[in-house]
Amino acid sequence: MTDAVNALPGATSTGKSPGQRRRRYDASGRRAAAEQTRIRILDAARLAFLADGYRTTTIAAIARAAEVAPDTVYATIGRKPELFATLIELALSGTSAPVVGADRDYAVRMRAEPDVRERLRIYAGAVTELQGRLAPLFLVLREAAAAEIELRELWQQITRRRAQNMRVLAGELAAAGGMRTDLSVDEVADIIWTMNSSEYYAMLVAERGWTPDRFREWIFDAWCRLLLA
Repeated sequence: MTDAVNALPGATSTGKSPGQRRRRYDASGRRAAAEQTRIRILDAARLAFLADGYRTTTIAAIARAAEVAPDTVYATIGRKPELFATLIELALSGTSAPVVGADRDYAVRMRAEPDVRERLRIYAGAVTELQGRLAPLFLVLREAAAAEIELRELWQQITRRRAQNMRVLAGELAAAGGMRTDLSVDEVADIIWTMNSSEYYAMLVAERGWTPDRFREWIFDAWCRLLLA
C-alpha cells in the first residue's frame, strides 16, 4: 500500500503533496478572538466592580455582561481576586498588559529630562492621567480590603510598592539638582507619596469637583513650591 501511495504523481512519503506540506496553521485569528474576549471580560468586570462593589459582584454577573460562560472568565483571567488585581495593574500601567513602574513611558521621559522642574511637570501629568483610571478602583479596593484577606494583601502590596517607588523617584530628583537641601530624600518621598495617592485625587476631583486639568496644575505648582530650592 505504501508503494502505491508513493507512486501517485506529486505524492511524498508522508502521503501529502508539496502544496499541502507548505501549509501552516495560522493561529492569529484565534489569538485575536481570545484577546477580544479578554477585553470584554475586563471591561465588564470594571463596570460591575465600580457599580456594585467588590463583595456584591459575582463572576456569573461579569460573565453575563461579557457574554461568555463563567468558566471562560476563570480560564481567561482567574478567580475574582485575580480579576480585580489584573484591573489594578492595567490601571497602573495604562496599557493592555502590566508594565513595571520604571519602564512606563512617563518614567522613561522623566529620566531623560535634565531639568528637575520639568520632571515634576511630567510626573504631575502622569499622576493625573493614572489616577483617572486607578482612583475609582482603588477606593473599591480600600473598602473590600477590610473584609477580604486576598484584597488586603493586594492593598498592602501596592502600598509598599508605591512607597518604594517614591523613594527611588525622590533619589533621582535629588540627583538632578535644584531640590531643597533641608528636606531628606525620605521626606521628599513622603510628600509626593501623599499627594499622588488615589485618596488625594478622589477628594479633590470626585468630591470637590475639580477638573483633572486643575488637579494637574495644582500638584505641579505645589510640588515646585514645596520641594524646589
